[in-house]
Amino acid sequence: MSRNAYCLFILFFMYFTFCCVAQQEQSLKVLQFNIWQEGTIVPDGFDAIIDEVIRTDADLIALSEVRNYDNKSLAERLVTALEKRGHTYYSERSEDSGILSRYPILSQTAVFPVKNDQGSITKAVLKIESAEIAFYSAHLDYRHCSIYLPRGYDSSTWKKLDTIVTDSLTIATDNLASMRDEAVSAFIADAMVEKSQGRLVILGGDLNEASFLDWTATTKDLYDHNGVVMPWHNTLELDKAGFIDAYRKLFPDPVSHPGFTFPADTPLVPLEKLAWAPDADDRDRIDYIFYLPSKELELIEVKIIGPKGSIVGNKRQLETSDDPIETPEGIWPTDHKNVMAVFKLN
Repeated sequence: MSRNAYCLFILFFMYFTFCCVAQQEQSLKVLQFNIWQEGTIVPDGFDAIIDEVIRTDADLIALSEVRNYDNKSLAERLVTALEKRGHTYYSERSEDSGILSRYPILSQTAVFPVKNDQGSITKAVLKIESAEIAFYSAHLDYRHCSIYLPRGYDSSTWKKLDTIVTDSLTIATDNLASMRDEAVSAFIADAMVEKSQGRLVILGGDLNEASFLDWTATTKDLYDHNGVVMPWHNTLELDKAGFIDAYRKLFPDPVSHPGFTFPADTPLVPLEKLAWAPDADDRDRIDYIFYLPSKELELIEVKIIGPKGSIVGNKRQLETSDDPIETPEGIWPTDHKNVMAVFKLN
């Protein structure tokens, strides 16, 4: 073999190897995004939602609080607005929970259809290279939001109680009066079918419920838990079914990394619209990304996206935790903070 032929062979081999690696390892950015009534509460909120989608460069986005106001499809509005700015995304009409994807949606179904505003779960099946993914978006029942009971507020009316509730059985009974557990049961059953078909499974959602990994002995005297250690039902059921909480996977300490997603300080909104329990510290982590472990799916990064500030005791307060909080510039369109998980597809 001549020297020139040998050099060409080496260059071709290097190029072929690079292409194979690029095909075998692809990043996947997943974003959980509660859009607070489609961005209608914050001035210019809809445009700010579009800004965030573009800025984060997310591949799969789980949307909470889809309303389709005036019978106008939010899916169509999002896709059109992004297209005008040079970005191609796909979305199909849904109710309450929704999905926005950089990849074409092969099929979409309501795993837990919304009824009486008691939460929903939407599933989209899509394909990235050789991997098929079942991606779920959840926005669960906001009533019987029992994290408020130990903080001295009713879980459905948010009126102040005469006394705080610290009995775990009473809290658990109230929690199960919601429709969240029914929704999570439906999700787990559906996800196991998808897993059996060889698909990767990822869930993003506003569960309106805390995590059993957060209300522990180490946090019982923090954040107005008032001594309560609580095995919150739905995150525990997800854990039993084998699902991994992406944030707690990388940041297991709820003291140094509480990961609060609600209530977020949205500066353009009056304080009274942000403080649901004005005399309490009701910060909690209620927005999540879960996934089923697979050799084809490797979690490499997770972070909170949103304002540095939260609402504590009817005041705007900057967070001082070790949480990785990415603070975007411009208008923040929601009273939640987002969760972003970056995976590597092998």
